[in-house]
Amino acid sequence: MADINKVVLAYSGGLDTSVILKWLQDTYHCEIVTFTADLGQGEELEPARAKALQFGIKPENIFIDDLREEFVRDFVFPMFRANTIYEGEYLLGTSIARPLIAKRQIEIARLTGAGAVSHGATGKGNDQVRFELGYYALEPGIKVIAPWREWDLLSREKLLAYAEKHGIPVEMKHKQGGAPYSMDANLLHISFEGRHLEDPNAQAEESMWRWTVSPEMAPDQPEEIELEFVQGDVVAIDGKRMAPHALLAKLNELGGKHGIGRLDLVENRFVGMKSRGCYETPGGTILLKAHRGIESITLDREVAHLKDDLMPRYASLIYNGYWWSPERIALQTLIDHTQAMVNGFVKLKLYKGSVAVLSRNSSNTLFDQNIATFDDDGGAYNQADAGGFIKLNALRMRIAEIAKRKRMSK
Repeated sequence: MADINKVVLAYSGGLDTSVILKWLQDTYHCEIVTFTADLGQGEELEPARAKALQFGIKPENIFIDDLREEFVRDFVFPMFRANTIYEGEYLLGTSIARPLIAKRQIEIARLTGAGAVSHGATGKGNDQVRFELGYYALEPGIKVIAPWREWDLLSREKLLAYAEKHGIPVEMKHKQGGAPYSMDANLLHISFEGRHLEDPNAQAEESMWRWTVSPEMAPDQPEEIELEFVQGDVVAIDGKRMAPHALLAKLNELGGKHGIGRLDLVENRFVGMKSRGCYETPGGTILLKAHRGIESITLDREVAHLKDDLMPRYASLIYNGYWWSPERIALQTLIDHTQAMVNGFVKLKLYKGSVAVLSRNSSNTLFDQNIATFDDDGGAYNQADAGGFIKLNALRMRIAEIAKRKRMSK
């Protein structure tokens, strides 16, 4: 412990990380640097500064960084170029935020001369893996302090008792038993876990959802929007160009209004257990539908199918914390190469929890109406050619059937 001079703590100012801050001071007797990331979670972050100051953190050691633009531009958008979903449904809203937090923590450690970093992830979850794989990939010699794997404060009651003993301010909701769910939010999504949701047979209350109205209560009239894509990234909504983080925020607003993007999922965690969580990803749900729509006319068939083959592996790499791994970077290079011609416009209909593609248009389209038409194509496609194509593709099956009949006749 004596060789740890300074620790950069990923700090939200909530109960867990406030307890961790004091625990680090008492256990490691070292200087603490707090880092709070603004990823668009929609919460007031300045109270974290006040709490840190209260516990003797030097003003120059308090970092509250607006990372919204970098988050969407360099992490969310690259992920959506791959149409990434985990286990068929999850849009990885929590997973994709962790490598950026790890990156910035390491940058702050270098800036302040800290030899260690710390986080508030528990020993049961995925986040401990995601944070620490990021730390080690970016700074191989860094020391990592994971309090939940070291201390005996393994219940909310013990955390509250520790906070009371050491004068750590606790919000009334924690004193009264806390919010019914553990929540994590950023510009891509908000997640709900724990308490009532730990029983997969228990239905989530309607009052739990924060960003989306219920589809039943959504407007009775559909809304049409048009998204513009450049090299696989959305750049404008209805002709209005915006920064990436502003675009995603606007899509969240539109999707939430129409009850889009709710998910109740039992997923397989990397550490080996199953976990039930509920997610709201309104903007991401719209973006995924639109991106597949523009790709449908701009990607070669085999390139599109190759992307679909690789996507589950890519999704697992992100879910499991391997954003900074050489294999994820190699896959990203391939994915980004496929997006050069993914340019154009997609019109969508938003209506009571659903997103539907109405039209797509691109100057790079591979859709040839002269060939695809059911009317006279003027010789653009010779239908007689299909006969030989079919026979050649059937050849191996014909040979196998002939061989089987010979065996049966003996």
